[in-house]
Amino acid sequence: MRLSGYQTSNTWFVQLGVLVLMCLLALPAQAESVRELSSFAGVRDNQLVGYGLVVGLDSTGDQTTQAPFTSQSLTNMLSQLGVTVPAGTNLQLRNVAAVMVTADLPPFSRPGQRLDIVVSSIANARSLRGGTLLMTPLKGADGDTYAIAQGNMLVGGAGAQAGGSSVQINQQASGRIPNGALVEREVPLNLGSNGGMLELQLNDSDFGTVQRMVTAINNEFGQSVAYARNGRVIALDGPTDDNARVNFMARVENVQVTPTEAPALVVLNSRTGSVVMNSAVTLREAAVAHGSLSIMIDTQFGVSQPNPFGEGETVVVPDADIEIDQQEAYLQIVEGAQLNEVVNALNALGATPQDLMSILEALKASGSLRAELEVI
Repeated sequence: MRLSGYQTSNTWFVQLGVLVLMCLLALPAQAESVRELSSFAGVRDNQLVGYGLVVGLDSTGDQTTQAPFTSQSLTNMLSQLGVTVPAGTNLQLRNVAAVMVTADLPPFSRPGQRLDIVVSSIANARSLRGGTLLMTPLKGADGDTYAIAQGNMLVGGAGAQAGGSSVQINQQASGRIPNGALVEREVPLNLGSNGGMLELQLNDSDFGTVQRMVTAINNEFGQSVAYARNGRVIALDGPTDDNARVNFMARVENVQVTPTEAPALVVLNSRTGSVVMNSAVTLREAAVAHGSLSIMIDTQFGVSQPNPFGEGETVVVPDADIEIDQQEAYLQIVEGAQLNEVVNALNALGATPQDLMSILEALKASGSLRAELEVI
């Protein structure tokens, strides 16, 4: 049989695609900068949190009968401003909402700098749109105040209701205030206080990557300035001068390192049924039989009508029909030394993602799947 020009061209493209895929799988791991693989100890964000009030809402605030702490907070705030609320007063406020304010304090932040904040309702407010956050202290894990938040809310959601019907787009119980917090106190951080000694912490523990990183850093400086402490931490003998230390850290971050290949890992998401595996996964020869069992229950209701002038009652009689269908399954050989071969072998079984989880678990137990299983 003679192939047409279209079929010949199509076959050529398929062969070219397979060749390109094999070349991509054979490529070595690419070098990455130290900045992408690790970070300096102490150079990190700090989380801040605070409790405050949002005012100016259009009757969409908290119902104070169900959230009494909103009224208590407002009473305490008014007393600090010189306004005394008579004892026993039942404040029915719909324009006020109690909220939690969160923010991240970047490293080296100084007093006067501004931070973005997130404001979230903690009671039953329907919407924070159009509200204004009153002055709210933001505290760290040590209980000290590091920033003060205040400003007008920016809520991305919208909603409307009338006649018992309502419609809503996105979330209205939370919002953001860009540059809504002012830093009042910095987090003390003394880099190199121990005679210029610094620590480099890898994002993922790996002895091979640590060894390569130490070698690359020492080659960059032409002397031994990096020392491995364990599979995650590298000690650096940096300069004592602040300006020289910054230059030293910048050079270290730009050093190129080729990390070792990640261990074979298969990640199973039990909630969504997702199955993800990296390129190091291999599959030794094994025989798998896969079949599915389905049970169908169909219930129909009939009416039993008594004879005319009889003393019987009309009753509803259910009629259930149960069917069990079991598909035939045959042993199939699965094997693969590369990721594309593993994928093709598993796809040949025709299993759903949920069934594939059980198959992978069984292959791991039999010793055929050369990878670790992680369920998230």
